Amino acid sequence: MVEANLEIQQRIKELRGLLQKASYEYYVLDAPTISDAVYDQLYRELQDLEQQYPTLITPDSPTQRVGEKPATQFQSVQHNISLYSLDNAFNFNELKTWQERSQKIAVNSSEIPTYVCELKIDGSALALTYENGILVRGATRGDGMTGEEITQNVKTIRSIPLKLALENPPPVVEVRGEAFLSLNTFEKINQDRKKAGDALFANPRNAAAGTLRQLDSKIVAQRKLDFFAYTLYIPQPDNLEAIPSQTQWENLELLQTMGFKVNPNRQLCSNLEEVIKYCEYWDQERHNLPYMTDGVVIKINPLSLQKQLGFTQKFPRWAIAYKYPAEESPTEVKSVTVQVGRTGALTPVAELNPILLAGTTVQRATLHNRDRIKELDLHIGDTVIVRKAGEIIPEVVKVLLELRPKDAKRFEMPSHCPECGQLVVQPMGEAVTRCINESCPAILQGSLIHWCSRDALDINGIGDKLVQQLATKKLVNSVADLYQLTVEQLMSLDRMGEKSATKIVNAIAASKTQPWSRVLYGLGIRHVGSVNAELITQKFKSVEQLIQASATEIEGVYGIGPEIADSVYQWFNLPANQNLIERLKNAGLQFDSSQKIEDNQTRQSQSLAGKTFVITGTLPTLKRDEAKKLIQNAGGKVTDSVSKKTDYVVVGEEAGSKLKKAQDLGITLLSEEQLLTLF
Repeated sequence: MVEANLEIQQRIKELRGLLQKASYEYYVLDAPTISDAVYDQLYRELQDLEQQYPTLITPDSPTQRVGEKPATQFQSVQHNISLYSLDNAFNFNELKTWQERSQKIAVNSSEIPTYVCELKIDGSALALTYENGILVRGATRGDGMTGEEITQNVKTIRSIPLKLALENPPPVVEVRGEAFLSLNTFEKINQDRKKAGDALFANPRNAAAGTLRQLDSKIVAQRKLDFFAYTLYIPQPDNLEAIPSQTQWENLELLQTMGFKVNPNRQLCSNLEEVIKYCEYWDQERHNLPYMTDGVVIKINPLSLQKQLGFTQKFPRWAIAYKYPAEESPTEVKSVTVQVGRTGALTPVAELNPILLAGTTVQRATLHNRDRIKELDLHIGDTVIVRKAGEIIPEVVKVLLELRPKDAKRFEMPSHCPECGQLVVQPMGEAVTRCINESCPAILQGSLIHWCSRDALDINGIGDKLVQQLATKKLVNSVADLYQLTVEQLMSLDRMGEKSATKIVNAIAASKTQPWSRVLYGLGIRHVGSVNAELITQKFKSVEQLIQASATEIEGVYGIGPEIADSVYQWFNLPANQNLIERLKNAGLQFDSSQKIEDNQTRQSQSLAGKTFVITGTLPTLKRDEAKKLIQNAGGKVTDSVSKKTDYVVVGEEAGSKLKKAQDLGITLLSEEQLLTLF
């Protein structure tokens, strides 16, 4: 291979600098200094030089923004610093309450509580990681603690620098911001989709989120996402949130210096009165913006005060989102349907004449419960006011009695469950009407869907339609029955071939490696969300500890209130639920976070004891870590390199040099399916 001389190396460096500067001026400053033709000429020159001297290609080169090959899947990644959601204020009194609450906590602080106001962009949050100034990871928000790694897609966003504009960048820089689509770009995308006969995106936010999850980065690049940065962390070994600036305002300016696009409509406010004026001004002016915004994010400016105020279980105490009043619109109620959830709750839903509301088409709206229907005096055929704000589910807020037709019929909640026909009840002190028949197909199906969901056991391939078939044909009567399913049983279902059935059985087997916190969340105990499950399992390392705990002991977990504690206590004291736990333990599920896989190893036969495995390529259903755990659970060992001591090589798609070496050495090759038969 021909080596590049010093002159060529210098030219490549010069071209990258010119192109990076041009991109920054065009996409961030909106003030280009060179024409498109000149940019294209410089880009082609760099591209040609890199093709001649591929060893000089670097991750921050402008030519590396779009990947050559589509990704096969996205990997889950743990965020270095959690992405918290924000508490909401829907009026100025709630803003004042938030301010008073923060002042009480920070009563001894000498800092003056100034505020930074930023428009709340309606897009998709991203977490960016830079090492030594180079972008190494981009991830979705996910649940705030874990997201999906989408670095190749993030690189296509031109307003995100591949290299920070700092001479001596810190070892690690974490940036948070919002990826979004301008209204003009969104409109063009939908026009193109309409011409192609594809379904239209409902709104720019959904389009942005869907774009980021495209496996082909070339498609992402075509959609021209934009990005505003709003949070900066420069982690230190002894302090994950130590940063050189002293205020949020300085952080925003530092982000600009680094090469990021920061919303130009931000404002530094010296008191809450100025904050309120800012909110009032943008309530009108936001309709003239080239992108969608549904509110204002208000942050306490001094970082020392932010640190002192800290976080609740869900939100930072030093920030809040002021949401603009909900959009409202009248429409007619055509009928009312009643849905039965996994907890047995009956929820009435109004079926509406379609209306456009907050950028989306609305055809259904919740009526909440029996008491709300009585309060509204709802009749079929009524004209009602429907409201939707941000991500809140559309709801009926008012009936226009003067427009009621003479033949309109009053809607009454059913006395019997619409799914199983059993008598429903309204428990003392609750507004919700419930079906308490544990054999109700709706409760069973809801439980199964929840168990298989991404935040719970994350079982790929099991959706609503398959769950309905499993329940209807009585192949599954509880989540424990999933682990007894065979390929033959699944093949008896509609549109289910051997390949699909095998993938589902493999995905169910892979879910046995999910941690105790996810299993607890998957059980679907009332009031226990994924965050609460994580908190509870940090305190109670095993299911035995939790079963033996009193409600008071459970309530002693930070962030767990009496209602959650009582719900958990009551659930684990029911004999039927204890029987379910035993069945799941016998199936190999994780119920102990202190000993991790050791308990499983004592239950499972050590069929792979003394065997050494190597995994290469992308497996059809198992993530590499999941396959590794399964092998280790059965006594096997997993290494990274192939040698004469390797017993098996597990081969997936796009397997690399390890496959060739295994073939040369005559080592046994296994598919994912063959691997699972070894257990």
